[in-house]
Amino acid sequence: MNPAIAIMADTPPQLLPARELMAFTLASHILLVPFGVALPAITLLMHYRGLRRGDAVALLLARRWSAVMAVQFAIGIVTGTVLSFEFGLLWPGLMGRWGDVFGLGFGVEAWAFFLEAILIAIYLYGWRRLKPWTHFWLGLPLPLTALLGAFGIIAANSWMNTPRGFSLDADGSPADVDVRKAIFTPMFGPEYWHFVAGVVLTAGYVVAGVYATGWLRGRRDHYHRLGFTVPFTVAAVLTPVQFVLGDSIARSVFHQQPLKFAATEMVWKTDTHVPEYVFGRLHPDGTISGGIKIPQLDSILAGFSPDTRVTGLSSVPADDRPTATQATIAHWAFDIMVTIGSLLVLLALWYGWCWLRHRGLPRSPWFFRCAAVAGAACLLTVECGWITTEVSRQPWIVYENMRVSEAVTDTRAPALWAMLALVIVVYALIFATFLAILLKLRTRWRTADERHGDAHAAGTPEGDTPYGPRRTTAAAAPDHGSAHGDGGGR
Repeated sequence: MNPAIAIMADTPPQLLPARELMAFTLASHILLVPFGVALPAITLLMHYRGLRRGDAVALLLARRWSAVMAVQFAIGIVTGTVLSFEFGLLWPGLMGRWGDVFGLGFGVEAWAFFLEAILIAIYLYGWRRLKPWTHFWLGLPLPLTALLGAFGIIAANSWMNTPRGFSLDADGSPADVDVRKAIFTPMFGPEYWHFVAGVVLTAGYVVAGVYATGWLRGRRDHYHRLGFTVPFTVAAVLTPVQFVLGDSIARSVFHQQPLKFAATEMVWKTDTHVPEYVFGRLHPDGTISGGIKIPQLDSILAGFSPDTRVTGLSSVPADDRPTATQATIAHWAFDIMVTIGSLLVLLALWYGWCWLRHRGLPRSPWFFRCAAVAGAACLLTVECGWITTEVSRQPWIVYENMRVSEAVTDTRAPALWAMLALVIVVYALIFATFLAILLKLRTRWRTADERHGDAHAAGTPEGDTPYGPRRTTAAAAPDHGSAHGDGGGR
C-alpha cells in the first residue's frame, strides 16, 4: 500500500477539513501582514521627508497612505481574530497541552495589536489637529508596535519548529517552563529577521508598483515619481539583504530540523555529495522525476562542502516524516520563492546601477513593467514562505513532540466543511469590500487632484480628504486646523 494512503487511513476524519480551514484563513490573513507590519514605517518615512524638506507632495502621500493603512488594519482585525479563535477551536490539543509553554507569544501579539490600534487612531486624528512635528513623533511608535506584534507571532511559530524551555514529567506533560528559552529558540532569530525584511520589501514593492503603473500610463509628475521612489528604494536596499537572510535560515533549518530540510530539498537517502533539484517531483519510492539536477550543490549549500552529509527522509519511519506529496509541495514553494527572490535582486541592481550613474530612475519602460508586477510576485513569495515552513514540518504540529492528528478537534468533519464554506463566502465579501474601498479612495483622490490642478506643486495641501475635518473656506469659520500647522500638511 502507498505509505501516504496508509498514513491518511490512520488519521481522524476531521483532520483534513481542519487543516483546510486553517490553511485558507492563514493564507488569506498573511496577504495583509506585510502592510500591517511595514506600511506604517514607509508612511512615516514619507512623512519625515515631507517635514524635513517642506515637501507638500510627500505629506500628501503620507496622508493618503495612512488612510489605506487604517482600512487595511480594520480588515486585519477581522481575519486576525478568526485565526485566534481557530487555534483554540481547531487545535485544542496544542493549546491545552502546550499553551503554558509558548502562549506568551500570543499574549505579546495581542498587546501589540491593541497598542497599534490606539496609535493608528491618534495618527489619523492628528492630521490638521496637531503641530507637524508633534504629529510625526506621536506616530513614530507605530512601526515599533507592529514589529512587537511580529515578535510575538514569530516567537510562537519558531517554538513550534524548535520547541525548547520545558521538561516532561512522568505523564509526558510539560513542566519546569523557562519562558526565556521558550521564546528565544534556535530558530527565532533567523525566522524573525527573515520575516521582517520580507514583509518590508513586499510592502515597498506593492506600494511602488501602484505608482509604476501610473508612470507607464504617462503620469510622470513629482507625485508619482516620489510615490514610486521612496518605497521602491526601501525594497531595493532590503532585497539583497533578504537573499542573504534566506540563505541563513535555510542553513539553520539544516542544523535544527534536518528532516524539514530534507523535505524542502527532496533528499531521500542520507548521503554526501547530494545534488540540488530545481523543481521536480518526489515519488513515494524516493525517485525524483522532472526538474533540473545540479550535482553536489545541495551539500555545498548546506555546509559549504560537497562532503557535507545531508539527512534523508528515509532515515525515519514513514509516519514520522512528510509524505512525498508534501515534500514536493514544500520544495516547489521554496524554489518559487528563491526564483522570485533572485529576479528581484536583479531588478534592485538595475535600479541601483541607474541611480548611481544618472542619479535618476531607469528610462526603460521594461523596468517599470517589472516594478509593477514585483509587488504581486512578493505576495506570492510570502505565501510560498508560509507553505515551506508549515508543510515541510508535517506530520508535527510541535516538531518531534506532537503530531497534528493529536492536536485536532473532536468536532465532526461535516461541521468543519460547512464552516470552511461559510468562511470562504465571508472572506470573499470582506476582501471585495476592501478592494471596493481602495478603488473608491483612488477615485476620490484622482478627482481631488484634477480639481486642484497644480495645487500640490504650489504647496497647497489636499482639500478633500477621506478622513478628518474638512478645510473651510474664507467665508466660513476660521480654519483652526491650519492654526496648528495643518498637521504637517504644509
